[in-house]
Amino acid sequence: MLLPRSGDVLHVTRAASVQFLEPLLFRVIRVHDWPTYQGWVWLDGYELNASGEAVDRRSIFVQIDGLRQLRVVADRPGRAAARRPASAVMSARAS
Repeated sequence: MLLPRSGDVLHVTRAASVQFLEPLLFRVIRVHDWPTYQGWVWLDGYELNASGEAVDRRSIFVQIDGLRQLRVVADRPGRAAARRPASAVMSARAS
C-alpha cells in the first residue's frame, strides 16, 4: 500500500470514504503524517473541475486503498489535455 505523493491527481469516490457520494478529482499538495487509523490518511490539496483547474482547496480523510490515481496527458507544458485512469490501483504503482 503506497501513499499518494505531492502532485498526484486522484479520483476520490465512496471507495475512499462514505462522505464522497459525488466523486471528485483531487490534486495532492501534501500527505499529513498525523496519526490515524491504519490504511487511512489526511490529504491536503485542490478539488479540480472537469478541465483540471483547481476550484477549491480542501483537506480530506480517506482510505488509501480506495483512491484511484489518474494519469495526466499534457498537450503542452502546464496544461492538461486528457485524463485516463491508471491501469492499476495505487497499491500496484510500485511496478
